Amino acid sequence: MPTDCISYQNSGYFSPLMNDYLDEKSNLKSLYNRFPKIENFEAQIAEKQANFNNASRPKLVTILLEQYIGVPSSYLTQQNIESLKVENTFTVITGHQLNLFSGPLYFLYKIISTINLTKELKAKYPASNFVPIYWMATEDHDFEEINYFNFKGKKFRWNKVSTGPVGRLSTEGLAEFFTIYQQELGTSTNASALKKMFEEAYLKHDNLADATRHLANALFGELGLVIIDADNSELKRNFIPYIKEELLHQKSHKAVIETTSHLEQYNIQVNPREINLFYIEDDLRERIIFENNNYKVNHTNLVFSEAEIIALVETNPEKFSPNVIMRPLYQEVILPNLCYIGGGGEIAYWLELKSFFETVQITFPMLLLRNSVLLATEKQLKKIDKLNLSWSDLFSKQEMLKNKVTEDHSAFPIDLTNYKLQLQQQFADLFALAAQTDKSFTGAVKAQEKKQIKGLENLEKRLLKAQKRKFSEEIERATDLQNELFPNKSLQERQANFSEFYLESGTSLIPKLIATLKPLDQTFEIITI
Repeated sequence: MPTDCISYQNSGYFSPLMNDYLDEKSNLKSLYNRFPKIENFEAQIAEKQANFNNASRPKLVTILLEQYIGVPSSYLTQQNIESLKVENTFTVITGHQLNLFSGPLYFLYKIISTINLTKELKAKYPASNFVPIYWMATEDHDFEEINYFNFKGKKFRWNKVSTGPVGRLSTEGLAEFFTIYQQELGTSTNASALKKMFEEAYLKHDNLADATRHLANALFGELGLVIIDADNSELKRNFIPYIKEELLHQKSHKAVIETTSHLEQYNIQVNPREINLFYIEDDLRERIIFENNNYKVNHTNLVFSEAEIIALVETNPEKFSPNVIMRPLYQEVILPNLCYIGGGGEIAYWLELKSFFETVQITFPMLLLRNSVLLATEKQLKKIDKLNLSWSDLFSKQEMLKNKVTEDHSAFPIDLTNYKLQLQQQFADLFALAAQTDKSFTGAVKAQEKKQIKGLENLEKRLLKAQKRKFSEEIERATDLQNELFPNKSLQERQANFSEFYLESGTSLIPKLIATLKPLDQTFEIITI
């Protein structure tokens, strides 16, 4: 293969907003603090150090150590947690939902991007410490988004009803699910490792937050990853002033609405509500609405006066859950964070938030698009070479791929552009002749030109169709390969679960990804497994 990577912008799988962000277009520069280049972190470190409430560090460390009780954490993870006590330690964060058995492959890429960036930062700025953080989205309540994963084209779904925060959801009932899933794995050594991993995470922990923490720690704990569950009363005590401000003054709504006006040419990722907080209990997470001078919890009978809800914030801050607009602020208030790493959709909604952060005087983090990867086998690479395809060909739309294969195998050009140019030259002479006679003749010439050009275009389409029939076997081999690499005509990383590749590669999978991925490079990596 001529190359083992392709730029994000040329992959065809990123939005115009992301492409413009990566190209550092001037119209977006007011929406972020600093672009994620290694040299820009020096100023980010200085700004965050001056802005962060360092008095909150000891409590943060205590809470993290409590959350790791009973977790077989590595020395490096414990060292990273302890280092958060000191003022020259900073974090790099990625966040992810509690998808069953990690969900899509990009769960791995997010965390590896985060771990690798902290390594690069330590090499560049040795006087500071950098801790990779996985923020578990334990308070999300959209269970339908996370209750399944795909394995070798099959969807494995956990059929359970849940309306509250998913982190608190009981894992009861997953034994039956596991019985079905393990039958697909086989009896190899790697299959046994996957079964043990699933069993220890989901069948030996009582709720989805603990299960996910165990799984992420099993995969990445030796690399120093620190996992945080922010569904915590003590952590939310640090956020009380911002909860109150949101309830009383709705500053986030005003700031974000103003920012989205600068993004009208793009698809807006999220739209703010007047109050961007939920009320949360074990089986409930519902929006807080201000109506008739009272605060109401949507779809319930709960109603609070201003005095009552402010008092509740003081006594029970854990009952208030930030939504997609407020959660980034919560992260940046409780952690000494420099950079958030996320997918294109996440970076898109973060770009709506900078003016809100400025309003509440909290440092806005740098925003880094996570690594994207396509995993390919040696067998698939040999097929690509045999078919004489490039990665650009395989990343293209399938119809374009079919056309490319047809053109490559055709003994003559299918493109009739030269004939069209010749025809246009002939008609240019006719137009010159028409100019010397009646205007009605010019109209007749125009009509005839249009008809004949249209005729050539139809012939071109029929010629292409005929050649596609002739080379149908070659086209089928190419499209079959593309469908293997891009299941459901989508990115592999959004469809497949890591277990499919762990089954083949075992414990070498993550070290290979760690060794290859460079988070500050804007390239879609192709990795051979």
